[in-house]
Amino acid sequence: MSAIGPGAGHGSENTDHEHEEQITATERTSAETKKQEEKPGHEPGDSPAESVSEPATLSKYDQSWFYRLITPRNCRWDPKSPAPLTLPLCYLYAIPILNKIAVEFNVSYETSSQVATLMQAGYAAGIVFVLPLGDMLERRPFIISLVCLTATLWIGLCVTHSFDVFRALSFICGLTTVTPQLMIPLVGDFAPDRRKAALLSIIVSGLILGMLVARLLSGVVSNFTDWRNIYWFSCGAQYVLVMLLFAFMPDYPSTNPDGLGYLKALRSIPYMMVTEPVLIQACLIQFTLSCVFTGFWTTLTFLLASPPYEYSSLVIGLFSLLGISTLIGVPIIGRFMDRFVPLFPILLGQTLVLVGCAISTGIGEFVVAGPIIQGITIDLGGQTTQVANRTSIFAINPKARNRVNTAYMAMGFAGQLTGTAMGNRLYAQGGWAWSSGTSIGFTGVSMLVSLARGPRETGWVGWAGGWKPRKDEKTPPEIQQHTDATVEEGYNMQSKANA
Repeated sequence: MSAIGPGAGHGSENTDHEHEEQITATERTSAETKKQEEKPGHEPGDSPAESVSEPATLSKYDQSWFYRLITPRNCRWDPKSPAPLTLPLCYLYAIPILNKIAVEFNVSYETSSQVATLMQAGYAAGIVFVLPLGDMLERRPFIISLVCLTATLWIGLCVTHSFDVFRALSFICGLTTVTPQLMIPLVGDFAPDRRKAALLSIIVSGLILGMLVARLLSGVVSNFTDWRNIYWFSCGAQYVLVMLLFAFMPDYPSTNPDGLGYLKALRSIPYMMVTEPVLIQACLIQFTLSCVFTGFWTTLTFLLASPPYEYSSLVIGLFSLLGISTLIGVPIIGRFMDRFVPLFPILLGQTLVLVGCAISTGIGEFVVAGPIIQGITIDLGGQTTQVANRTSIFAINPKARNRVNTAYMAMGFAGQLTGTAMGNRLYAQGGWAWSSGTSIGFTGVSMLVSLARGPRETGWVGWAGGWKPRKDEKTPPEIQQHTDATVEEGYNMQSKANA
């Protein structure tokens, strides 16, 4: 029943007018949605409300001509369409040509070995003091600057005739060549959960390939030409890498855009190493397996140069090609790792290492197949464990992945030093059986550390949540966002308390 009165006609006019405004607003919203869908990186069907509600903020490229100058258009960061990851190259040239360096500078072989030692010491210092900067700075300009600085300093290695200068530059170049370790956390930052292990395994294979090619080239080139030519080649390759990174490396954003103090970042590393059970477990595993790895390669030369083998240095050098098995195997294994909890591939890798060490300890002194099997298994098993460990520790704190990687790599480097020292001493006292048998012990300790915590245990020791090798169902996005926000808030509170 309709109401009839003096204001009825006026009310009808208002109603028609409001209806026309609603239609106009709807058309305007549809037009805006169509424009948004036509823009690059905007998928049709995205919510128009999301586009309307977001404030129109200018990017740093719109605000600064400097960022436009140093960042090609194809490398600029678009949060709606993140760029794919890129892989760095790896350089390791000094070790196979130490005798050539000794002749050039008129020093003993023992003195020339300081070059490799100083490069390793510089690399260790870079892991501790340079790598945390990856959580503070934008990765693209930081990584390109590091590679460019290294290439420029490398010119000094090519031209100097002072051994003291050569040693000093070797240390500094080792300090600045941590760029591969800066690239690895990018997988944790931007790779999808279902492909983290697969992409990490590709990077690990790239590093192994770089080491194999570098050692092979350095040995061959120094045998047939002047040893400085390999340094010139390395210098030129690094400048080429600078140009490739400038042209293709995406401008990944900083993980701490609000700022993070350098000393505060350094203090947070030991704090995490005593408060995070997952990180401590991974560090102990990395320490023990690094002892096994360097203990084997340090004493292998002594074994193969002694009776009954008495191989030449050229034949002994060919044993480094055993890494090809890891180059091929790790990416294949990595494709399956993402289906399982990290503990499962960790135990698989440790089992490979244990079997190889046991076989080599038993037959290595009189059958060359022993050390060959051990070389393959400890490399393949160790890298499998390392990839799985990293997928685990990168979930600790999204804003501190470079510092987490610093702690992890520092413990690995400590294990390498321990394995080298113990391997030499044990081989001198008891031969191959003692040094290789110790590797069995280190691997056993590594497995005990792994078994101390279940795959879903949140405390220090235990198996809460049971044993289930397959990963749990994927967490809904809204719950995952809440969890990530809670973790970040907790770390922010801890950082304020530490400060």
